[in-house]
Amino acid sequence: MPTTTTAPPTSTGPTDDYYRAALGKTGPQLKAALNQIIRVGTKLNYDQVWDALKVTDQDPNNANNVVLLYSGRSQSKSSNGGGANDWNREHVWAKSHGDFGTATGPGTDVHHLRPEDVSVNSNRGNKDFDLGGSPAAEAPGNFTDADSWEPRDTVKGDVARMILYMDVRYEGGDGYVDLDVNNSVNNGTQPYHGKLSTLLAWNTQDPPDAFEKRRNQVIYDSFQHNRNPFIDHPEWVAAIWG
Repeated sequence: MPTTTTAPPTSTGPTDDYYRAALGKTGPQLKAALNQIIRVGTKLNYDQVWDALKVTDQDPNNANNVVLLYSGRSQSKSSNGGGANDWNREHVWAKSHGDFGTATGPGTDVHHLRPEDVSVNSNRGNKDFDLGGSPAAEAPGNFTDADSWEPRDTVKGDVARMILYMDVRYEGGDGYVDLDVNNSVNNGTQPYHGKLSTLLAWNTQDPPDAFEKRRNQVIYDSFQHNRNPFIDHPEWVAAIWG
């Protein structure tokens, strides 16, 4: 159960008005308030995700490229598709975890969709996130075993905050599947994703950087018009999950 021992979160940032209904809350009350805030917005279809990712994940050093999540490679925006060395749409919350596929809603939510090399995407598959394993092919700094994937250090926090966003955003009350983080791997098609203890550590280890913050703002301004609260307020992770 979520702990409520963390001091109530406060803020003086530019997003105060957006999060006004959540300020001063903690634990389940904070989670419920955030769900009501972030569920309001525009929903993309799966084709629109291609165009969105070309903007949200643009390489800050080369406007013609996107940065791939796990491999870290900068690659031409136009090389998207299904061929060898193309990039495609990686569901960070594996779409089989809850069996939501690519239907509008969780299957097209850009807050957890990222560009990735086709074969690296396939190698990650629908594995949960945890530490350890052997080096992942074509993705230096990533590791994998039979049931888990460990991303490179510079995106560990990004992955954690995307998974935790999905838990808060999709609570089952608006016609979509109820998604929950848990402390397991091998979650299969159940609407769960792990491993929570590892994700909590990654959120602390790798705080939001400029790329992640810009991405959140672009999604809010130009595409879904909602935000990932854990990028704006990473301290809210502990306020909900302890």
